[in-house]
Amino acid sequence: MSPPPAAPQKTTPAASQRILPAASRLLASLPQAVVLLEPGLRIASLNPAAEQFFGQSLRLLVGTTLEDVLSFSDQRLRDRLADYETPVSAREVVVTVKGRGVRRIDINVAPVADTPGWQLLTIHDNTATEALGDDSGGPDNAVLRGPEIMAHEIKNPLAGIRGAAQLLARKVADKDRALTELITLEVDRIASLIDQMQKLSRRTTAPVEPCNLHQAARRALDVLTAANEGRPQRMKVIEEFDPSLPSVLGSPDALVQVIINLIANALEACGSEPSPRVSIRTRFASGLQLHTSDSGEPVRLPIELRVTDNGPGVDQAMRDHIFEPFVTTKKSGQGLGLPLVRKLVRDMNGRITHERDEEGGLTHFRVHLPLADETRGRFSRRRPAA
Repeated sequence: MSPPPAAPQKTTPAASQRILPAASRLLASLPQAVVLLEPGLRIASLNPAAEQFFGQSLRLLVGTTLEDVLSFSDQRLRDRLADYETPVSAREVVVTVKGRGVRRIDINVAPVADTPGWQLLTIHDNTATEALGDDSGGPDNAVLRGPEIMAHEIKNPLAGIRGAAQLLARKVADKDRALTELITLEVDRIASLIDQMQKLSRRTTAPVEPCNLHQAARRALDVLTAANEGRPQRMKVIEEFDPSLPSVLGSPDALVQVIINLIANALEACGSEPSPRVSIRTRFASGLQLHTSDSGEPVRLPIELRVTDNGPGVDQAMRDHIFEPFVTTKKSGQGLGLPLVRKLVRDMNGRITHERDEEGGLTHFRVHLPLADETRGRFSRRRPAA
């Protein structure tokens, strides 16, 4: 009896025959900023994440020196970078990026093998990481769970207090009516505060769909124009829109609310300036990616909406906390506007950052959003957030 024929063996191409992605593609895929430096700390090349970090294109940066675009607060680090044979690794370094203000970064520099004078620089922007951080367990989330339980119990007696104050207003003398009006106004203020807290602590997210970013921006501008009608000093918001941008994936109402809040803040911030200037700009900005729990794959956030004003900016000590609840520089502010904006942006799988350009005297808020065509299938039917 002859033995059965051997099963055919699966063959795989030898490792030497596989076509690996080019090094340039690998660098372009990295979320960290990578800069290739030639002798003299001159920029020879960089990846899209580095373009995003510096706020300038490859074409403009190639040929410039590192010091032209990045200055270090510690001169010792600059001196160590000049020693091209020695690797350098430093954390929490304070630097100033030309045109983009102060940053806190982790930096690694390594000599390029067998190429004297050449170095590879990688940058991790901790400033952006904090602003783009995880929503799952920050201290603000713990604070914001209370309103989900208490809001109903608080708002019921508030309605009773308001009704009683209105009844009293009909019976008291004119000189005492200001007190009843004060009670009514304070009740309304507390109810408004609770409403905002509820929005912040809400764990469900609005459904997302393809949105025209410019339609949302113009609707927000129309709302603000109507709200300021009749005021003696009305500032015009400068529009710098890129009409070629494709649709983003988001919530139309949430986008409008985000833009209203950011522009209203900008108008207020520069209201006392002799020449106030507020602008809203849209553009394509490659390089930023987001890793979400909904999908193992990174999500590109290439569409940027930027709101800029020339006001004095946020105090340096508070800049790392402006997206936290109850942090505000306004005398009458509640510190809930920007936390709400951040929640709405994150619910749309976007990210928001803040930066101060001291050299130009400008404050920027940047919202980055995903493309509808790339991400619609992943997020259009999301489950409520846990």
